[in-house]
Amino acid sequence: MRLEYINRVNENEILGKNIYTNDGRVLLRAGVKLTEQFIKKLHQLGVFYIYVEDDRLDDIKIEDDKLNTLKQDTIKSLSNITRNVGMLDKNNTRECLAIVDELIEYILELGDVNKSLYDVKTHDNYTFLHSIDTGIMAAFLGMSLKLNKDNLKELTIGGILHDLGKVKVPSTIINKNGPLTDEEFAEMKKHPIYGRQLLEKNLSIPSSAIIGIEQHHEKVNGKGYPYSLEGHQISKYGKIICICDVFDAVSSDRSYRKKFTPIEAYELILAGCGTSFDPQLVNTFKSTFSVFPLGCCVKLSNGVEGYVIRQNRNFPDRPILRILYDHITKKPVKFYEINLLQHPNLTIQEVI
Repeated sequence: MRLEYINRVNENEILGKNIYTNDGRVLLRAGVKLTEQFIKKLHQLGVFYIYVEDDRLDDIKIEDDKLNTLKQDTIKSLSNITRNVGMLDKNNTRECLAIVDELIEYILELGDVNKSLYDVKTHDNYTFLHSIDTGIMAAFLGMSLKLNKDNLKELTIGGILHDLGKVKVPSTIINKNGPLTDEEFAEMKKHPIYGRQLLEKNLSIPSSAIIGIEQHHEKVNGKGYPYSLEGHQISKYGKIICICDVFDAVSSDRSYRKKFTPIEAYELILAGCGTSFDPQLVNTFKSTFSVFPLGCCVKLSNGVEGYVIRQNRNFPDRPILRILYDHITKKPVKFYEINLLQHPNLTIQEVI
């Protein structure tokens, strides 16, 4: 399976990973043959890349049926919470929290960080998938930090619900195609407070998760919002959710900007070490998440192009590549692999 930009996808290729609607239904199921109409529709929906099946890369397994089901259920539950946000009580949130329990159990037992992220986001499903991916990223980061199961649950709840307060921000601001005015940005910066206000009377939501939600835009140098907290004043959950929120957000296309490349998104986190983000957490982030997703095509400094087939733990920018064709003639070659750990003179220049 390979990760392909939508404008490089050909008719009759086979979709490799499900695409979801904003209420958790499958919009396009893995295994469907991509027609010209399907590809055109994906363009219209704001899809910029998809996974497609490829026999040359059939050892790359991205689909995880159990995790897909859990994500679908979480999207549905989160959608229900958002629709009924004015009536939040134990009954409204019990289902969501039960699914979070299942997510944590699954991640602890069988979770593979390389299969859990990189969902196909559209204009419509972005909000919910971003929230869920932020929560899942936070769970993996929490596992690397050796948090216990109860703490992981609290952290994941905070990650999944971190943007709930945006339901109280006018949709004209949320969906604005362009930069916000000072007044609009001032309103947007209130969404962590709105999130706390919506959730603090709900006895089902742990207070530590609510604090993480309220603080997920605070920066360790005191230049975040809404309270300009510094360093130790920010909760661990707030710091973790902040990193995961930023990384997933900039990795996605939005109406007002193009997404960062994998290298740019990763370097944004590293560059924020000690200013925006807690240094210890940035170091843990580096050992937990890789720069380049499985199946993506990259160009090396010597001009050779290859697909990421495996990651090297603790070396996030040095994956193992499979070379399928000659980079000059573009003709197929006998497959061979390059482990970048064994070739320190080679670097990845760009994602193709």
